[in-house]
This record gives sequence, C-alpha cells and structure tokens, in this order.
Amino acid sequence: MLRPRIGLLLLTVFASGLVSSCGRSQTMNAPDPASAVAWVEMTGQGAEARISSPDGRCPDAVIDGQAQPMSLRAPASADFPAICAIRPPRGATHLSIGDRMLPLPHDAPNRIVIIGDTGCRIQGLDAQSCNDPQSWPFPAVAAQAAREAPDLVIHVGDYYYRENACPLTGRCGGSPFGDHWPTWRAEFFDPAAPLLARAPMVFVRGNHEECRRGGTGWFRLLEAGSWRPVCGGLSDPFVVQLGSLILGVVDSSDAQDRAVPHEALSDMAHQFETLDAKLEARDAFLLTHRPIWAMVPAARLGPAGLISVAVNRTEQAAARDHISDGVKMIISGHIHHFAAYDFGPQRPAQLVAGEGGDEPLPADRPRFDHTAAVIDGMPARRLSFARYGYVLMIRSGTDWRIEAHEVDGSIAAACRLSGRRLTCDTLGRP
Repeated sequence: MLRPRIGLLLLTVFASGLVSSCGRSQTMNAPDPASAVAWVEMTGQGAEARISSPDGRCPDAVIDGQAQPMSLRAPASADFPAICAIRPPRGATHLSIGDRMLPLPHDAPNRIVIIGDTGCRIQGLDAQSCNDPQSWPFPAVAAQAAREAPDLVIHVGDYYYRENACPLTGRCGGSPFGDHWPTWRAEFFDPAAPLLARAPMVFVRGNHEECRRGGTGWFRLLEAGSWRPVCGGLSDPFVVQLGSLILGVVDSSDAQDRAVPHEALSDMAHQFETLDAKLEARDAFLLTHRPIWAMVPAARLGPAGLISVAVNRTEQAAARDHISDGVKMIISGHIHHFAAYDFGPQRPAQLVAGEGGDEPLPADRPRFDHTAAVIDGMPARRLSFARYGYVLMIRSGTDWRIEAHEVDGSIAAACRLSGRRLTCDTLGRP
C-alpha cells in the first residue's frame, strides 16, 4: 500500500544513521537457513509444488506412491537458496516431499481464505514491532485462518515490507531486512506455515513486490510463470480454474492510484483484454492487488469527519469495456482494512481484504463505516472497518457467504454475494 508520509526521503536518510546495533544484523533470530520450505501454488497450468533447497539439489516428490524427480526452477544465489518445482498431474490425490505432506487442489473449493498486506513494515523510521504479536499479528492471523479448514488460500499481495534495518526508535531489533531469503522467511513463509500446510495458494503480486522493492524474491519464489533472473516488467495474467470456480489474476503492482500514465494504462488494459473471454463463466472472480473501485481514508477531521478518496484511476480507465460480464466480484488488498462495495448488477462487487498484518492507515478506524460512496461515476453501498484479520468465503449453492474474521476468529461482518449483489450485516463490536 502507498502510504502518505511527510518528508519520507529526509526521514529515510536520517534513519540510516540511527540503526540499532541489533538492527544491523540481517540474520539475527532468523530461521535456520539449512531447513527447507515447501508449498503448493496455483498457476495457469494447474498446481505446482515448490521447495527451497539449501544445498542446491532437487529432491524427489512422491505423487500417489510414485517417486518423481523435481526440476530446478531457480539456481541458488548469494541471497536465496535454489528453488525446485514439480507439477502434479490433475487428479493426483497424495503428494509428499521427504517427510512433508503437501495439499493438492480440490475440484470444487467450497471454503476459501483470503489474506493480504501481511508483512511487517520497516521503512525509514516507520517501524512496526515485528516481535510483538499485538503490533504485527500475521502469525496469529495465519494460524487462525488455517483452522477454518480452507480448500484454497488467496493472498492478494504485499508480502515484503522490511525494506530497512530496524531504527533505534523501533521495537523490531534483530529483524532481517532487504530482498533476501531470511527476510522472506520472516515476512511470509514461516508465519504462513500453517496455511501452506493446509491448502494450495494463489499469489497476487503487490506494489511491495515491485522490482525496486521485493521483486527479486517475488519472481524467484512466488511468480506463477517461469523464473526471471533479472527482475523486470509485469507478471503475465493467468487463470486458475477449479471446477466451476474461475479466478483471473492480474498484476497491478505498477498501476498508479492518482494518475493515469499511458504505459501503465496500456499494460492494464492488455491484461484485462487477455482474460476477458476466459472469465465468462458463472463463478468468475478477478484478483488484483490494487482495488479497481474502492475508497482509501486520507484524513480525519475530528472524531467523526473522515475524508476518503477513490482508487485506482489507472485500473478504472483500463477496466472500461474490458471486464467480462461473467466477473461477479473483484478481490483485492492494498488498503489495510476490510471493505465491501455493492454497485448493483451493472458492475462487479469489490472486496478489499488488506487487514492481514501491516498497520492500518492513520486516518482509518476499527468502527464500521457505512457511508455511501460514488466511485468512477457509480454509487455504491459500502461497509469498511480497520481491524486485523482475514476473510473466509463459503460456497452456498450458487451464492457465496463472505465472512470478515478478526484475529481470534470471531466474525465482525458477514456478506452474501448473489450474482454481482453484495449485501453485508455487521455482527461484531461497533
């Protein structure tokens, strides 16, 4: 998420002179680099199992009792271990690598967990307390979400936030930082371990995975397509199909919120056009890190007055006449709260699930906001609130129940998606 900051450049320069002695160590308290991490992710070609290999050798995977060699996805580098991969055939029922049993996709997932914006922010002097579960609750969020027994997990982007060393003013001493393997383990793979063991993942690229930030790790580890030895350009759009459920995934990492640069507009329009014909099915959703039609809290005037502005101008311009009629809902993150927008049948509903771990925007509040909005020329009913947690989608016939859960698993709000209509009720504290 792009956050408003005053004098960010000066603060960042100043922060470089205030790094604590424990913050200098990028590997202090980091996970054992000799241990491997394994997961299953969905790509445009189906499921793909991946594992980190500290010694650079690819192990065998056992698929339905048959040993099969994994192939090298990316060789080891100074900053990352080698990554090995294998695509189990459709219909496989058991997959293991060494002593790890890995989840395989369901033909018709009925329970889907959505998380987003999960990393712990260390940027200049702006530092979360990464060692404090109250300040950075993603490990608890992931553990609780895994207890929901999901068939599929969608991460809507922004995994990497630890861009700088922990400053003297922060309570994040010993945290790894920079686009390196210890950081990615601390930010995502280790806290997300319960989810990775439970269900396959769909990964969406966020703006924090731009090449100038966490792009190297993104392309090596999570990118659905082939590894790129040099970070550059956008990820290719792709479609995940699991029975009647169709997910179109686009890369909006470079889509500016306030301006409409010609190149970014062209890139987004091309992605939407590429997926258009593939998303005509009844159960189609579009995944993009930056919401197409949503409001971001920009300023608060006193206890009640809130000024919100709409995002994303680039995607809004690109989406005109390029979003298939089969798309029921846009699923996004980027804004660090839960939000649901209903535009009626003329436009897909917009869901925002960016409450996974990074701190909320200063103007946002945990109270429910039912304020009506007009976004890109169309009125919307909305519900939003800023509380850490996750979203659970549960299939109900041809409809979906969408629950906004807090860290402890309690349900703050529940919505029903019927066609493109998204209606919500609040259940938790005001």
